[in-house]
Amino acid sequence: MAKAKKKVGAGDVASNRYAAHRYNLLERIECGIVLQGTEVKSLRGGSAQLKDGFATIRGGELWLRNVHIPPYAPASRENHDPERERKLLLHRREINRLGARAAERGLTLVPTRIYFSGSHAKVEIALAAGKNVHDKRETLRRRDSQREIERGLREARR
Repeated sequence: MAKAKKKVGAGDVASNRYAAHRYNLLERIECGIVLQGTEVKSLRGGSAQLKDGFATIRGGELWLRNVHIPPYAPASRENHDPERERKLLLHRREINRLGARAAERGLTLVPTRIYFSGSHAKVEIALAAGKNVHDKRETLRRRDSQREIERGLREARR
């Protein structure tokens, strides 16, 4: 039996679908990312994991942490550390604005997807507020009811 491929959008290398379940995503920002050569090759192969990733502001710079980009198999000696911190490229004004909003309201910065725009790797980060348990349940309830409505409409059209 073939292994099922993870659902990612067109052109995406990896997406963090779990982030929408755990957080209310308030604002999305596109950032460049500083990568080593083997990381780019590994991303072009379509493998990365964003589930536990987050971004922090340290020293006036934006850093991506806990994102796993697996080693590139053909480059056995010169490979990168899969869990290393990666610098995100954003204008100083945007970094300051994000830092102020995150500190002021207790929000966090969560990576939602990695993709290629031309030859450049990009990361979409979202300013996010954590959901409570009842919010998560309400989201699941709403999704289930929407699915039931769509199923009923399909049956009615037959």
